Amino acid sequence: MNNRCFSNPLQLRLVTEVRKFFWLLGLSLLACVPCAAGDAPQWMHTAAAASLPTYDEKTNAVLLYSSMDVNVVSADKIKTTVREVYKIVRPGGREHGKVHIYFNPQRKIKGLHGWCIPAQGKDFEVKDKDATEIALDLVGAELIDDTRYKVIDIPASDPGNVIGYEYEVEEKPFFLQDMWAFQGPDPVRESHYSLQLPAGWEYKASWMNHDEIKPVDAGHNSWQWAVTDVAAIRQEPAMPAFQGIAGQLVITLFPAGGKAATGFAEWQDLGTWVNALLAGRGDASPEIKQQVASLTAGKSTQLEKMQAIAHFVQHEIRYVAIELGIGGWQPHPAPEVFAHRYGDCKDKALLTRSMLKEIGIDSFQVAINTRRGAILASTPPHNYGFNHNIIAVKLPDGMNDPSLVATMQHPKLGRILFFDPTDEMTPFGQIRGSLQANYALLVTPQGGELLPLPQQPSAMNGIERTGKLALDDKGTLTGQIKETRLGERASSERWALRTITKNEDRIKPIENVLAGSLSSFQITHASISNLTHTDEPFGFDYSFQSAEYAKNVGGLILVRPRVVGVKAEGFLETKEPRRFPIEFDGPVRDTDTFEITIPAGYEVDEVPPPVDADYEFASYHSKIEVKSNVIDYTRTFEVKELSVPTARAEELRKFYRIIASDERNNVVLKAAAK
Repeated sequence: MNNRCFSNPLQLRLVTEVRKFFWLLGLSLLACVPCAAGDAPQWMHTAAAASLPTYDEKTNAVLLYSSMDVNVVSADKIKTTVREVYKIVRPGGREHGKVHIYFNPQRKIKGLHGWCIPAQGKDFEVKDKDATEIALDLVGAELIDDTRYKVIDIPASDPGNVIGYEYEVEEKPFFLQDMWAFQGPDPVRESHYSLQLPAGWEYKASWMNHDEIKPVDAGHNSWQWAVTDVAAIRQEPAMPAFQGIAGQLVITLFPAGGKAATGFAEWQDLGTWVNALLAGRGDASPEIKQQVASLTAGKSTQLEKMQAIAHFVQHEIRYVAIELGIGGWQPHPAPEVFAHRYGDCKDKALLTRSMLKEIGIDSFQVAINTRRGAILASTPPHNYGFNHNIIAVKLPDGMNDPSLVATMQHPKLGRILFFDPTDEMTPFGQIRGSLQANYALLVTPQGGELLPLPQQPSAMNGIERTGKLALDDKGTLTGQIKETRLGERASSERWALRTITKNEDRIKPIENVLAGSLSSFQITHASISNLTHTDEPFGFDYSFQSAEYAKNVGGLILVRPRVVGVKAEGFLETKEPRRFPIEFDGPVRDTDTFEITIPAGYEVDEVPPPVDADYEFASYHSKIEVKSNVIDYTRTFEVKELSVPTARAEELRKFYRIIASDERNNVVLKAAAK
């Protein structure tokens, strides 16, 4: 449960982002790595000689063989040997020749070798001494940690060739769990996992996104698992989190004599482990007490005091992650975070809890993944799926202010409110869409509990757009549009504009909205409201002119009543069947109202029919009314459920097609009778 706001190093084999990072940079950080002729080992040649099925044109590489041999020496020492062999099929598979293995003070690399078996010619070998050590900086100054990478560049990682590598690591684990991630973006011919335990030790195997496979008892408390012909996971738009769909095996270890404090048979155990890391670190210093007194002075209600504390931590405590050793899991003491005025998500969560305690409000640490679907109700207890910390606030009895939306009724704690101290754009009382309807670990003094966070009403997130416009007889449209944005529709704009000071750059979001719907336009006025007041709706107000907006066809004028804003999506317009569910960012309700005054001498001849598309997951309604010389177009787009199962993908495609048709529709004008 590394609580950085991105995946921890143990998840790198799941997602391959770092590998792609190296490839896209063209390995500019690496010197030319020497290599020499050297026979590849027999296990590599055996894998290379295997016959393969025909793969489609999107297959860049095939994982011919992999093995992960885990030898548990003691609770303080685990040795792991990993072997992987890839057949490079297309140029995109060359990235597998850039091998990176992470290490830190708790994880030592004992050996690293790489080989290439070319389609023609002699084998190549890259030895441990040829490796380069680097620190990978993904987030600039916002992260300081002790993780480094040993990197080798296997030569001739070209289509038709086979590359492979082997490495051994020795680790002093913080907890007694291991994960075998055997499914990824490449098809797998065969993959193996073996576990060697000391005498008297036991294990628990939990499968994720794959049918259970019984192990082979290899004797002497040793066990082996294998999978074959595992399908690749291809990227799809709006797909669930990778961890929630990839095949994985979680191994929980139990030393002789019973369960260890660092083994997680149940979610409660993981919460107990987290509690031990938190013990004593939330105690308030005199400086924290003084700050709380200052923030709450003059505040007449508990809610006002809570809001003041929340605003302080969100805006006055900078996000900086210093994660050395256990610091990837354990927050710094609240007094240190307060004194330095910076911390990562778990630091800011703990400081908020410390300050709330000073006004008599209890709260609890909550671990979550910022991608909905990484953790599910069926997910077995493990410490690899969380990447973020927020808090749950126990609300006082009778506190029912309408601003407190992200709440749930807990059977033991009563009404609790979820709050993200790291998210400076989302006010106290709400949470952003990716956290809603998402499973999280609530950590209380009794241990951990996996529960779903609430889904907020769609009306809390949306754009209310109103336009008053006029069309002249040459087809030019002129007018004013006002946008009121709530929830993430507001916070996303605030985040994009937070560091922009030039007025000409601040109107770029408005330009993007207009450019998405108009072939030509000129902005004549633009303003922004409530940029920094996150507890108020954010607003755009702009006036523009669009020449040739309406088209003259045979004496008739065609006018599109949907002036700006695009709700239709085309990502499902593909010949390939959808493999994974579709995930929406969050619940949303957008409304558009456009009043277009038609030119003198014309009248409305034809109006498109109203549209009513209502599904369980979303709805869309539009209608056009003609009032004297004014076309009044209104529509509402609403997302009600955040996940659409694969079986209903065709319904969603139909839904978007209905919207696209409505967005193209025209009102027909004709010359008025004299």
